[in-house]
Amino acid sequence: MNSNKEQTCIRALADENQISRCKKKIENVGSDLSDLASIIGLIGNDTRIKILYLIQSEHRLCVCDLSDILGMTVPAVSQQLRKLKDRGIISSEREGTVIHYSLKEEYVELFSYIINHSSNRNLIIA
Repeated sequence: MNSNKEQTCIRALADENQISRCKKKIENVGSDLSDLASIIGLIGNDTRIKILYLIQSEHRLCVCDLSDILGMTVPAVSQQLRKLKDRGIISSEREGTVIHYSLKEEYVELFSYIINHSSNRNLIIA
């Protein structure tokens, strides 16, 4: 009996060198790709992407500012900030009683690229 793979693949010959080469590529970068998928999944949330966009464009914001801007409660914003901070995407800095959040340097270029290559040119961060 034919497997699903045999029933759906119509190529005449498999390029075994290419298949082997690609398998090795995945073996070498598999954990990095999983890490990237995790980041993309995390920032793919509507609220978190807005928070990151605002922090990127303003360089730093506190939870109260984000709460006012987004029309959300402080605890709701804090929960989103915690997820981003736990993943290492943002950092926090205390000034007296206020904590400001900023995008970690290693994510500035990546996030700028994502925003600047969106289909909506109104998002571009200078």
